[in-house]
Amino acid sequence: MDATNPGKAPKALVRSRFQVFEDEAEPEKAGERLAALRERLRELELTALIVPRADAFQNEYLPPSEERLAWLTGFTGSAGLLIVFAEEGQRAALFVDGRYTLQAARQVDGEAVEVVPIAEHRPAAWLAERLEAGHVAGVNPWLLTHEAARRYRDALEKAGAGLRFVLPDPVEEIWQDRPAPPDAEVFAHPLRYAGRSVAEKLEEVRATLAEKQVDAALITATDSASWLFNIRSRAIVHNPVVLGMALVPTDAQVRVRLFVRGGGFAPDARAQVEELADILPFEALEEVLASRELAGRRVLVDARSAAARLFALLEQAGAEVVEGEDPCLWPKACKNKVEQAGMRAAHVRDGVAVSRFLAWLEEAAACGEVDEIGAVAKLEELRIDTAEKMGEPLFDISFDTISGAGPNGAIVHYRVTTASNRVLKPGELYLVDSGGQYMDGTTDITRTVFIGPPEMQPAAEQKRHFTLVLKGMIALSRARFPAGTQGRNLDVLARQYLWAAGLDYDHGTGHGVGYFLNVHEGPQSISLRGAAALKPGMITSNEPGYYLEDHYGIRIENLILCTQAEAPEGGEREMLGFETITLAPIDRRLIDVSMLDETELAWLNDYHAQVLRTLLEPLRGLGVEAALCWLKRACMPLGEGRDANVA
Repeated sequence: MDATNPGKAPKALVRSRFQVFEDEAEPEKAGERLAALRERLRELELTALIVPRADAFQNEYLPPSEERLAWLTGFTGSAGLLIVFAEEGQRAALFVDGRYTLQAARQVDGEAVEVVPIAEHRPAAWLAERLEAGHVAGVNPWLLTHEAARRYRDALEKAGAGLRFVLPDPVEEIWQDRPAPPDAEVFAHPLRYAGRSVAEKLEEVRATLAEKQVDAALITATDSASWLFNIRSRAIVHNPVVLGMALVPTDAQVRVRLFVRGGGFAPDARAQVEELADILPFEALEEVLASRELAGRRVLVDARSAAARLFALLEQAGAEVVEGEDPCLWPKACKNKVEQAGMRAAHVRDGVAVSRFLAWLEEAAACGEVDEIGAVAKLEELRIDTAEKMGEPLFDISFDTISGAGPNGAIVHYRVTTASNRVLKPGELYLVDSGGQYMDGTTDITRTVFIGPPEMQPAAEQKRHFTLVLKGMIALSRARFPAGTQGRNLDVLARQYLWAAGLDYDHGTGHGVGYFLNVHEGPQSISLRGAAALKPGMITSNEPGYYLEDHYGIRIENLILCTQAEAPEGGEREMLGFETITLAPIDRRLIDVSMLDETELAWLNDYHAQVLRTLLEPLRGLGVEAALCWLKRACMPLGEGRDANVA
């Protein structure tokens, strides 16, 4: 243990199949790299450069070759935007949301980069306030959506400034030793998992295009293209999407074209796609869009997810660009019966693995012998072992595991490295947010547990905060609401108890989850900005939290499936509700039972009974007796002696 930091773990060699623990970012080089970029901006006669954390497909997770912000500043979060001024002496501004304010402040060189909370300052307006008439800001048009580009242009024009699309990318021009782009093979996602054939999906998409009276749609989101053609790849870490876009004509007699970046196709995937579409290299997309073949044609493109470059190419070629939703968005989000069954099956396997991990953790960490990296590696090992023994191998984890002990748990999207690795100390809280990618589903679960031997009890404040979070999670789980209700209408259910205590959390309550695709998927979310209506078949996370900086973080997360709800007697509206599909115990030691009402207690006991009932036989089949005994204890009913403060 580090003598200068009692909580810090010694460096150890821990192997992981899916995750690395070395932080390769170099924040100490930010000054010289930003200086080189400023010199290039002056050569281009730009006042400033907007650098979104994005690629041409607007992916959330990026290959190393697209991690511009990490290379320039050292910030490795999954969302952010950098503004760099050409003038010497001005710090670059890194805009991040509430998930990353603590992380960004710790990762970047404060002398070179200023961290700006995006909730307080919108980048477009912030930039416009700092530019004068005649100034010009540049941006790579592949890295900004058309909608975002319009927002910047409007804001800057009000200030008398302008926005210029800049190619080649100035960052790429100075980026030495830039990693090679991904070259991953595309493979088929079989019909037994997908539930619907490519032909069926294309028929539905074309019906939507006909209703919108357009001639074609340009589908630019990687998860949409992957879903539409029942294909996947390893091009993006943890998210098995294909780096592809599709041009889908409304006329079924005209061939679809799929433009793919990177590796080749497995034979079955190629045969599956070529039955209905032509496969072209991604580089051919610009040529096709710039040609006159779409002149006068109405082409549907989603301005919220398509790069500004694509709109510019279509408009220059004389196409009539119709802004509208990606036609794959809603059918992809509303999982079919096969997908729903697959997600349930994946969550059984995942629940067995997580329960095995929690059982191991309770004993192993009680004496302070486990660190954050060791816990990550053990959870991954158990996911792999459980999945193989239960007949459906783990393809990948669904994101880098968030493994936060003590104060590290207060960093919402903390990623442990060998430099930050901390021991799980008795008396502290440990937050672990993880997930798996299986061919039949994607999982995402967070549990917060108290570390220490059985006789040790959490502090009253730890239990109070945990129970406030739990009450919000239960409230959302039990919600009944009319069809057409938007996610933002439900968000308050999860926050109400924290708000009543003068507390809150700076992230959404729930994100959509893909089916062996992106762990974060739209259009739905349960958040203050969630404008999409929830529909049956949608899977969303339910993850309220509370974060006490420098002390601990608390988050409890289950995935919930939106379902038809039985109408109450006398009811007049179609009602919806949620089915919880995540299966793992919630730490009983951290629950202040006296804070739960009868309905909350009944829900919790019913949930634990379901967890025990569902996972009992799989655990017995694996012959893991210790985990089986632990699960029985962890799922015991709560509430006997309601006046007691201890579960």
